[in-house]
Parts: sequence; C-alpha cells; structure tokens
Amino acid sequence: MMALWLMLSGIYKPLLVTFGILSVILVMIIVRRMDQIDGDHVRIYLRPIKFFQYVVWLLWEIAKSNWRVTKVILARTMPIQQNLYEVPYTQKSDLGQVIFANSITLTPGTLTIETESKDFLVHSLSYQPEDVAALQDMDKRVSEVESGADK
Repeated sequence: MMALWLMLSGIYKPLLVTFGILSVILVMIIVRRMDQIDGDHVRIYLRPIKFFQYVVWLLWEIAKSNWRVTKVILARTMPIQQNLYEVPYTQKSDLGQVIFANSITLTPGTLTIETESKDFLVHSLSYQPEDVAALQDMDKRVSEVESGADK
C-alpha cells in the first residue's frame, strides 16, 4: 500500500518518503499492540458463492428502491408515508445481523434505527405493506449466506 501511495503521489522527496515510512512503522506498532491487548478477532464464516449472489441481488434491490424513492421525491404531491416498524431477524452470528441491518440501511428509503435482541426497528420513507415481506425475503437470503461454523 505504501508503494502504491508513493507511486500515485509522484512526490519522491527524501523528507516526505521518510515521514511516510515512519508513519507506516508507527501504525504497524500500534495495531500490533492493540491486537495483543484485546485479542478480539472476528471470525468470518460466509458461503462465498451465496454471498456473491446476495450482493448481486442486493445491488438490484438498491436500484429498484432508488427508482421508487426518486419517483416519490419528484412527484408533485410527494406521497410520503413514514412508518416505524419492527423486523425480526433469523441470523445467528453477529456478522449476519450486521449484514442484514446494513442491507436495510443501504436500500434507499429505509433505515435501521435500533437493534434489539430479536428484531430491528426500521424507518421507512414511503411505507407499503409489502415492505415487511420484502425484508423477510432479505432476512432469509442473509441467513443463507451464513455458514454453520459460527452459529
């Protein structure tokens, strides 16, 4: 990464290169020390093919939701129907829950506000009853991405 930065910057002055090297060494020392103190490691257990399929599906859902929100914003009457509702989740791992909550937030017009023990509180800009079914489908897809090792 350091070599890429140096190549892209195009500035090869000795003082700047020295500061860059010292900064990298300092960051490496700090990161190593942090790892020794807490020892907390995130284990990632995902099915790669399912995850790739999920990302493609999510990108399509984001595009569809973007179009829907654009139509709401550009409409003369702005048919906004805000709503807060709870969405239960079935993911077993913290990573799966984070993927699901962030997927909700990535979708334009929705926002994950709170995470509770068994459900998320979601805000929707233009709520429709089928939104709950769509989020249940998203929940199912995220659960399929998780592998059994971390459950």
